[in-house]
Amino acid sequence: MKRWWKWIVAVLILLVIAAVAGRALSTRKAQQQALAAAGAAKSVAVVELAASDVTRAQTREIAQGLPVTGALKAVNSAFVKARVAGELQGLSVREGDTVKAGQVIARIESTEFQSRLRQTQDQADAARSQVDIAQRQFDNNKALVDQGFISKTALDTSAASLNTARSTHQAALAAADIARKTLTDTVLVAPISGIISQRLAQPGERVPVDARIVEIVDLSRVELEAAVSAGDATQVRVGQSAVLRIEGSAEPVKARVARINPSTQAGSRSVMVYLAVEPTAVLRQGLFAEGMLGTERVRALAVPLGAVRTDKPQPYVQVVENERIAHRAVTTGARGQADGETMVAVTGIEENTVVVTGATGTLREGTSVKFTPLKPAATPASGPSPATPAPTPAVSAPTAAR
Repeated sequence: MKRWWKWIVAVLILLVIAAVAGRALSTRKAQQQALAAAGAAKSVAVVELAASDVTRAQTREIAQGLPVTGALKAVNSAFVKARVAGELQGLSVREGDTVKAGQVIARIESTEFQSRLRQTQDQADAARSQVDIAQRQFDNNKALVDQGFISKTALDTSAASLNTARSTHQAALAAADIARKTLTDTVLVAPISGIISQRLAQPGERVPVDARIVEIVDLSRVELEAAVSAGDATQVRVGQSAVLRIEGSAEPVKARVARINPSTQAGSRSVMVYLAVEPTAVLRQGLFAEGMLGTERVRALAVPLGAVRTDKPQPYVQVVENERIAHRAVTTGARGQADGETMVAVTGIEENTVVVTGATGTLREGTSVKFTPLKPAATPASGPSPATPAPTPAVSAPTAAR
């Protein structure tokens, strides 16, 4: 009887083990099926790209050059200084005001200088009277000498007195001219047309000689002062063009090399290059500018610099082939500007290959892609228009899930 119980217990244990094992197998199979379904779903995922998310690799003319940086400076600027000492009067212009060449900026109190001018003029008049007296005396003595009444020595003495009177008169006239010029210097005028950049004195203030009153800058001609190394300076020529980006402005500005300093800078041994900048409303003296100075042009198959990815051992680009993403290793070459965009020459892909731009991020190789169709244009009331053709991939894509 006990023996039968042992067999019954053993069979029950085997049945429990079999049930547990069967359930584990079924659970594992379900997990494998779920993983397979998820993998299949991933493999059939489609990334939608806009026409602006891709570009075509094309042969372009790339403008190579030197990077240049520096500060903008007005070609014409001037400080209005006090030419005489005195109290400053009538200064009304402030920073930002526009002035014309010859416009009166301010005055120096002129009472003292007017008095000096009158004094020198009176002295000149007195000297002129002495010249007249000496001239009459000389004429009388000459007549007496001709008649034999006096000796020639007396005539020589009167001639000397006349010459002395004339010299004194000339000196008095020169002193009057100096006083007149000093009086004129009490009026401060703008030497150039431009905008007031700094106001360095206040009305009522007593200023010394050569004191700076205001600074005027002419923004109609602005240039960039850029320092380039001695080695790079040999590539720079007058007339070469450049594209600059000005601090605070998103729009690029064109410039060209106007002058090259024949001497190097002490210490740095760099050469100063001066680029004339096209005048725009955003230009201000002192703004920082940077850009590329074109020194050479190269024609090569090129793609935008951002389209070349470097997260693998060798640079590569993401291309669209048979409506799928493929990674193609490339060798990069010259970099430069083309159509206002930074381009890089590449080898390893064919002309007109559709390349995904850098804005899309990394896409898994083999990912299916499709292009967002353009919205059809509004049709005129007279009748239906021909169907809008599908967009041709041209230029950059929403970032796909990695």
